Amino acid sequence: MDLSWALREEAMRAYATARRRAMAALCFVAAGILGWDQVRSDTQRAEKSERARIALTQALPKMDGEHLKATVVEVNYGPGEASAAHSHPCPVFGYVATGALRTQVRGEQEVVYRAGESFYEPPNGVHVVSANASQKEPARLIAYFVCDHDAPLSVAAPWAAGAGGK
Repeated sequence: MDLSWALREEAMRAYATARRRAMAALCFVAAGILGWDQVRSDTQRAEKSERARIALTQALPKMDGEHLKATVVEVNYGPGEASAAHSHPCPVFGYVATGALRTQVRGEQEVVYRAGESFYEPPNGVHVVSANASQKEPARLIAYFVCDHDAPLSVAAPWAAGAGGK
């Protein structure tokens, strides 16, 4: 009887180990399909949210996908500096790292983005304003371009002589 009980206990331990491994594998597969964040426990998600946050989510326009290329650019504006009117052929995600950025795309309202804020720009929008919002403090922008071809990151607007600031 003791041998039978010991064998049963060993079988139960082996079953529990196999079940844990199967669940771990299932979680790994689910994490790959759904994204790791969706399979974490509430406690783990709460801990993670203190370290990282989603700053912006945006669906992208249809792209070829043959030659995808991501480029991250740091743009520094001194106090009162501005760029000439320009356009970006690719979708752009922007994150203001320091200071404040004044921006306006033709046909839209002017907006001021402050440090910690993010924004999205669809391809080919013409920036009529892209400037530091402060006359005293510098501003730094991190721009993340997503292109599916070798395109210039910025193109000057043909009528842009001296445009960009107010």
